[in-house]
Amino acid sequence: MLAVHDLSVNYRGIEALSEVSLTLNPGEWVGLIGPNGAGKSTLVKAILSLVPYQGQILLNGKTLKRQRRQVAYVPQRSQIDWDYPITAWNVVMMSQTAALGWVRSPDAKAKKRVSAALDRVEMLPLRHRQIGQLSGGQQQRIFLARALAQRPDLFLLDEPFSGIDKKTEAMMLSIFADLSEQGKTLLVCSHEWGDALLRYHRLLLLNRRVLANDTPQAVMTMDNIQHAYGANIQSVLNDGAPMPFDC
Repeated sequence: MLAVHDLSVNYRGIEALSEVSLTLNPGEWVGLIGPNGAGKSTLVKAILSLVPYQGQILLNGKTLKRQRRQVAYVPQRSQIDWDYPITAWNVVMMSQTAALGWVRSPDAKAKKRVSAALDRVEMLPLRHRQIGQLSGGQQQRIFLARALAQRPDLFLLDEPFSGIDKKTEAMMLSIFADLSEQGKTLLVCSHEWGDALLRYHRLLLLNRRVLANDTPQAVMTMDNIQHAYGANIQSVLNDGAPMPFDC
């Protein structure tokens, strides 16, 4: 179980997150939604201790610093240098570095885990391809495979459905459902609206603080959305986003 208590993040005096508290239970598949600049990515990075924060973050009652291997992170595609000369195989093999160290060569067990993860996302035949030579959907599959090969308890995914094809989306949804059934916990940052949000067990609506935390139907009301998006709500709807469930 992930428990976040009174988490706040400040950047040079600017409050990015304010007293955020939440609990994620084993097997839960939770969507993190909110407007641009709401602090979704900041929350994920704080959980990973990638940004300084105030508050408490516990996984199964212990600090994450003592069990970092139990948390896998799939970053936004925009945060990755796709020109870096590395193969798909080596990206996924990075998931084994913490256990092997930087000096030891991968053993048979590590190679088997990497092969299984690549096979799960149907990328094993392209394992020697440079990541920059892959399509957007294929690139996202590789980083999901890296997370799978780590075999963590908690998955943190930042906009995993951005810029991917329908086949990759369907595959990822199937994998997420399998992970949930296995008791894994998933927190997914998302910009999606409408019926796509029904896939989640629960939604967290964020705008620097938690505005709603409930089932998709209970969270996606016009009152909640207006509270989160404020004056920007009309521009979002004008861009063609589906209306909330109660409209």
